[in-house]
Amino acid sequence: MFEHQLKKKLRNRELTIGSWVTIGNQAIIEILSSAGFEWLTIDLEHTVISLEMAQTLIASTQANNMAALVRVSKNEEVVIKRVLDAGANGVIVPMVCSAEQARQAVEFVKYPPIGKRGVGLNRAQKYGVGFDEYKNWLSNNSVVIAQIEHILGVKNIEEIITTDGIDGVIVGPYDLSGSMGFPGEYTRDDVKDALKLIEQACKKHQVSLGYHVIEPDHEILNKQIKQGYNFIAFSVDFLFLGQKAREEMRLLDMAPSH
Repeated sequence: MFEHQLKKKLRNRELTIGSWVTIGNQAIIEILSSAGFEWLTIDLEHTVISLEMAQTLIASTQANNMAALVRVSKNEEVVIKRVLDAGANGVIVPMVCSAEQARQAVEFVKYPPIGKRGVGLNRAQKYGVGFDEYKNWLSNNSVVIAQIEHILGVKNIEEIITTDGIDGVIVGPYDLSGSMGFPGEYTRDDVKDALKLIEQACKKHQVSLGYHVIEPDHEILNKQIKQGYNFIAFSVDFLFLGQKAREEMRLLDMAPSH
């Protein structure tokens, strides 16, 4: 099974930076691998990436020495089981709002007696010849991240982060602000106050604190690091591509030459 230092970094609350994949093409993985990311998250919630393509992207990510996480479509047994059987290092579970939902996510990831995930033989288990190895890996190295993107998750943050098997949280700023009635307005003071509650709880319980920095701007990334975030998704594939193209076109001297 593919080994990576991500689990250890999460446990020790060390800084680790990855990015977000929404374009279902192996070339995206290969391009991003040259940037120095330690992990990539393949997004199944807001993209048209299929499970078949997800497996290809997982394998390519790991082949390029990065951990492969999958943001699943929802906190649901089958999709979690299938991406893990495809070989993902872990999952980011969206819209976790309670301790019960956090426990459910862990149970969907882990085999009995810890969880209730069904046993199958696929890529993760080396198609049948590596089940014992995978079983041990799953217990010790699989990653479960609860995405906090609703004000109810903020209100229940201490119960969520103290759930056995949760390796950390990651804030989804767009949906969090949306749950407060202001979608996309994540710089509002009341949204910042909600973020402070998450930050304080994770610091108190020594749990890895994550954030998705949407803008491809290193200054914003540095600000979040100084704020105490250690598990940071830096922007998304299409913004890295699109913003650079737009910036260069704006800078282009379009005046006719003489």
